Amino acid sequence: MPTLICDCNKTMPLDPKALGRALDENLTLHSTLCRREAGAFQQAVKSGDDVVVACTQEKRLFGELGQQTEGAISPIRFVNIRETGGWSRDARSAMPKLAALLAMAKLPEPEPVPTVTYKSAGRLLVIGPLEEAERFAAMAGDALDITIFSRGGSGAQERRFPIVGGRIVKLSGWLGAFSLEWAQDNPIDLDLCTRCNACVAACPEQAIGLDYQVNLLACKSHRSCVKACDVAGAIDFTREPVPHAETFDLVLDLRQQPAFLQHAPPQGYFNLKPEEATGAKALDTVLKLRDLVGEFEKPKFFTYKQKLCAHSRNEKVGCNACIEVCSAEAISSEKSRQQVKVNPSLCVGCGACTTVCPTGAMAYAYPRAGEQGLKIRTMLATYGQAGGSAPVLLLHSQELGLQMVEDVGRGARIGATQGVPANVIPLAVWHVASVGIDLWLSAIAQGAAHVAVLVTKEEAPQYLDALESQMQVAQAVLEGLGYEGSHFSLVRSRDAADLDQHLQLVARRRGATPKARARFNVSAEKRTTVDLALDHLVEHAAKQPEVIALKPGALFGGITVDKDKCTLCMSCVGACPSSALQDNQTAPQLRFVEKNCVQCGLCATTCPEQAIALQPRLLLTPERKQSRVLNEAKPYGCIRCGKPFGTLKAIETMLTKLSGHSMFQGEALERLKMCGDCRVIDLHTNPNESRINDL
Repeated sequence: MPTLICDCNKTMPLDPKALGRALDENLTLHSTLCRREAGAFQQAVKSGDDVVVACTQEKRLFGELGQQTEGAISPIRFVNIRETGGWSRDARSAMPKLAALLAMAKLPEPEPVPTVTYKSAGRLLVIGPLEEAERFAAMAGDALDITIFSRGGSGAQERRFPIVGGRIVKLSGWLGAFSLEWAQDNPIDLDLCTRCNACVAACPEQAIGLDYQVNLLACKSHRSCVKACDVAGAIDFTREPVPHAETFDLVLDLRQQPAFLQHAPPQGYFNLKPEEATGAKALDTVLKLRDLVGEFEKPKFFTYKQKLCAHSRNEKVGCNACIEVCSAEAISSEKSRQQVKVNPSLCVGCGACTTVCPTGAMAYAYPRAGEQGLKIRTMLATYGQAGGSAPVLLLHSQELGLQMVEDVGRGARIGATQGVPANVIPLAVWHVASVGIDLWLSAIAQGAAHVAVLVTKEEAPQYLDALESQMQVAQAVLEGLGYEGSHFSLVRSRDAADLDQHLQLVARRRGATPKARARFNVSAEKRTTVDLALDHLVEHAAKQPEVIALKPGALFGGITVDKDKCTLCMSCVGACPSSALQDNQTAPQLRFVEKNCVQCGLCATTCPEQAIALQPRLLLTPERKQSRVLNEAKPYGCIRCGKPFGTLKAIETMLTKLSGHSMFQGEALERLKMCGDCRVIDLHTNPNESRINDL
């Protein structure tokens, strides 16, 4: 796979020999690859191998040049080594990082994933004051089929667009499938209204405006308007509210209070507050609306495995983490089916649900964890092979986060910033909330001295809380193992200048790392990856404690069982989604495998005796992976045949509770001491029992 590097008119101090050694490739240094030396690019794209071009600024130019080159059949990949390090103040020390970025660019493309399809015919609903709504409708009316929902104001005399009004009952849906339900509760029917303005002129209270709706609070029931509208018959104060429903593909909401209050509204919904109705944002919104006609696809960002889900068992709720963190309100509870439900059309792909999921039931699919883990391992390994030390992994989004990182690098070229430090390796992800404790710990095990997550105004507040909480758990684990220093941080930046200062601080946060770099592949199963990382970190830890105490809400822990309360009914075993709790087929025992416990709390919620309590911790002895007995009891034998059918304590508890009941007296109470088979035999052979043929 040929790699083409360019020092951009000699503005970057690139070392082709050092980079070539790290990549095991002979590199030629270019200075004007996109201009006079473009022939080298044309020659490379004829090879048939994937070509890596270390420039993103001229991506479009290289793409066009490739199309115009006869015999060019090579796929082209682009990577930015200029703003990410080549233009930094310490660029001469950045060769290991640049080698890491080039190595990552050589990795295979992610495997295709299922897609979600939207179909839009351009039916736009504009909600707001008539004057503003009609102005926006005029800007997009040539490309879209527009309906206006009147919310006051003064409309134009000419009726250019359909207008409806009343009280909005519900607005729901997404791009191509919005549903509006409203009640026509105003005396004036806008379909019948001719806009003759006779009612406006006739109303003594001026309760009718040029939106042609009656202000019922100002109306004094003179009904002069009804007389004025006698011919058209558009006004009827006795009309009952008429329910209506209609579907739309797009919604432009011009109200101060939007219809959707979640951080990530549905695709196809735009809200412009009154102060935003003019200017750049308004123009940008109109352009986006005009482009949203046709058929669109996006990746299905998640996969869900119900059998691993700790949300619900027997309609008892345990883990709600994914529902609470979702900023698009795309996840809902289905307790009756013991699962959660994700609406893929509302999902925006933030991945926060996968990060907070303790079991891995919800997994990120674009890219998959294994593909993301391969990028991280490749970069850290190449960085180390190239002689780099104390690498800091900077995770940032592909939109505003990427823009900030590039602005920092660009500013360094003119001396306005210091640039991205030589040991800070930026990695763009679809959304920073999609990467969690499994990949963070894997990065530390594979040699990262620090993992920083860049958050901007893009991220919902609940994402930051979730990320910070998981970072605290991961940091507590590392501190307990004796890895000194700070290993995780959220970098909250407003702009490039702010980020530049933060990066200089982050570059010096060099936490201790294992003596040997881990080489495992990140698994598709979250808990498996966490275990691999923990095993490596424990093996090379400075301390070897038996247990590390953690705060409630951690992903690891055990449980305690009050033996005086527990009757070994085993309801907790049936509720456990991760097989942490197990029974014994040959003896009345409650067994527990701590490695499997995700601290969802379903066992404690389900236990009828309230005998179970969670114990957040990380156990590091071999006992963590072994099945151990939490409680056991003597078996209770049937008084008739002697076969064990329960525990002594459970049967005694049942007899105590039912002994005062009128249905369980005398022989009926004794029958409770029998197994199921003997109970049936006793009922049919006992001469004192009534039979149907005796009646």
